Amino acid sequence: MYSKCGHVSAARRVFDGMRGLRDLVSWTAMAFCLARNGAEQEALLLLGEMLESGLRPNAFTLCAAARACFPGELFRLSGAVVLGFALKTGFWGTDVSVGCALIDMFARNGHLVAARKVFDGLVERTVVVWTLMITRYVQGRCAGKAVELFLGMLEDGFEPDGYTMSSMISACAEQGSVRFGQQLHSLVLRLGLVSDTCVSSGLVDMYAKLQMEQSMECARKVFTRMPTHNVMLWTALISGYVQCGAQENNAIELLCEMLNESIEPNHITYSSLLKACANLSDQDSGRQIHARVMKTSIGNVNVVGNALVSMYAESGCMVEARKAFDQLYESNILSTSSDIGGTESSNASWSSQIESMDVGVSTFTFASLLSAATTVGLPTKGQQLHALSIKAGFESDKGISNSLVSMYSRCGYLDDACRAFDEMDDRNVISWTSVISGLAKHGHAERALPLFHDMILSGVKPNDVTYIAVLSACSHVGLVKEGKEYFRSMQKDHGLIPRMEHYACMVDLLARSGLVQEALEFINEMPCKADALIWKTLLGACRTYDSIEIGKIAANHVIDLEPRDPAPYVLLSNLYAHGGLWDEVARIRSLMRHKNLSKETGLSWMHVGNTIHEFRAGDTGHPQAQEIYAKLAVLIREIKDIGYVPDTSIVFHDMSDELKEECLLQHSEKIAVAFGLITTSPTKPIRIFKNLRVCADCHSAIKYISKSTGREVILRDSNRFHRMKDGKCSCGEYW
Repeated sequence: MYSKCGHVSAARRVFDGMRGLRDLVSWTAMAFCLARNGAEQEALLLLGEMLESGLRPNAFTLCAAARACFPGELFRLSGAVVLGFALKTGFWGTDVSVGCALIDMFARNGHLVAARKVFDGLVERTVVVWTLMITRYVQGRCAGKAVELFLGMLEDGFEPDGYTMSSMISACAEQGSVRFGQQLHSLVLRLGLVSDTCVSSGLVDMYAKLQMEQSMECARKVFTRMPTHNVMLWTALISGYVQCGAQENNAIELLCEMLNESIEPNHITYSSLLKACANLSDQDSGRQIHARVMKTSIGNVNVVGNALVSMYAESGCMVEARKAFDQLYESNILSTSSDIGGTESSNASWSSQIESMDVGVSTFTFASLLSAATTVGLPTKGQQLHALSIKAGFESDKGISNSLVSMYSRCGYLDDACRAFDEMDDRNVISWTSVISGLAKHGHAERALPLFHDMILSGVKPNDVTYIAVLSACSHVGLVKEGKEYFRSMQKDHGLIPRMEHYACMVDLLARSGLVQEALEFINEMPCKADALIWKTLLGACRTYDSIEIGKIAANHVIDLEPRDPAPYVLLSNLYAHGGLWDEVARIRSLMRHKNLSKETGLSWMHVGNTIHEFRAGDTGHPQAQEIYAKLAVLIREIKDIGYVPDTSIVFHDMSDELKEECLLQHSEKIAVAFGLITTSPTKPIRIFKNLRVCADCHSAIKYISKSTGREVILRDSNRFHRMKDGKCSCGEYW
């Protein structure tokens, strides 16, 4: 009773008071209590004492032992022992509960082949066993295996239940098969499971993810036909509108409908809504949702806190993003109100901070905070979290290690990212994908692609995200032939159906390499309708290669798909300006004013000490503005003497070259570099973050500045990293 209520200490007191009265039932009950409540190691030690007392384990005891081996470290130490006991005691293959426990033990530790062997060895199978194996395949991103097993289940005469169908619907969403999804929906109707909230929520999510015409209309129909709507259904529909893109406004409207029905959103609902605000750059709605979150006391839940950080960061509000991060950090890591700003006193007290950690701090907490630190670009906080996680005993945790690889690579510390990867004993597909993606963003395709082959040789199967990283690596350095081969191998060698992101990578690869016409033909031959991202990718390349006619085609498609997005108007205007078509430029800008659309403001920022310093074009609001512009004027004179020529062709206004040069001087990247030279140590790189892609003139100027001053500048823009040193950039001028 105490065990099922989560009162471990009370259960243990009763158990300890039973000396001389303990039998196999009491030992097993206590072991289950410990295993269920996060004390797995203690559970295994307890079972060891039981064996020493002369008692022989039964099926329930073995289930408790298998459950205690769910954590990776304990599985490696004791998993084989539990399996040996199952064989020795005769429960292998004969007892369904033991079989389920062993399947779960192996599957949760990534050993799906071993889990399948346990499944195949069972003399008797129930719907529960079939569903468990199918579910674990789906969770292990082996949707094809799950489908294969599901068909076998039907052939053997078993009728799937709501849990089985929920898992299969998730598998279909992962595979992206429209026809199979419709067949599953039909089966749900025939089985009478359409009123099951979990099943219907899964159908809503599946339709939102399927790349088909009117996918959200189908999702909305499933939602509407449900007699009652709980928070799970509302959340599935809201998340669907956010996932499918270009329909985030519908998600915000649904929140109002949801509240009118007196349904209170949960943390997943709020994280989806905040993502919608981030995609729309809608600070006002984001702040209102933030206020509501704080009133409901779930602002410190990791997924909500991360969403808040991302929303403010993607809306260009870096100060608010930093505040949201600090609040998340403090509420999760520190139980006191001590200073977390990285001062000398706080750095010296890390050990005491560990001792004062909240009880709820877990590996997931650290992974979430590392993700949030990455979003804001706070490598110092990331390093503190790294140290704290080691002191908390989480050094070997796979989730934290994966987050460290991602954090270091995305904050510009590529060597540290590779070191974190090299130190991992057990790597999964996320580990490999993170390091490949990091190398790709830093322009190191020559290191990323061999790692991909090492991954396959190690027995780790790549997933769809891995292939996005691989194709991006090819795109960043112009490996067209290799990119085409990898794209073909996705389906041929690994059975992965290309998603919209993969098609976008291929369009980027072709268009960036100057093959704009071929990129257009590739889009027209796609088996699904291209989304706005693909057309924007093509439109961006048209500016580089002066392809005005194709640019107009791409812009019209983006405007049709996302009428409120200013990007196609801006890109097309720039394309016309570069070609000297000023009448067309004026027409586009007049159209933007008429539709009340404005270009996203360029923003550069950097961290000095414990403060975020933001800069916008022509910014004079910084306390050191006078000193910054004086330094910038000196820099421009120096780099002109060694060959820098301002690229006035990128100023898309009909004005004199002198005025154009003055505009270029005031770009946010240059202001940030000048500030960095004034305020940072001469021995350290200057690290700058940019919300948009760096312009060609700033790219050229900063290279010359790195040569003139002898300083290294690491710039992370919206697309990749630029590491500039001695007048050269890591992008190799291919960006």
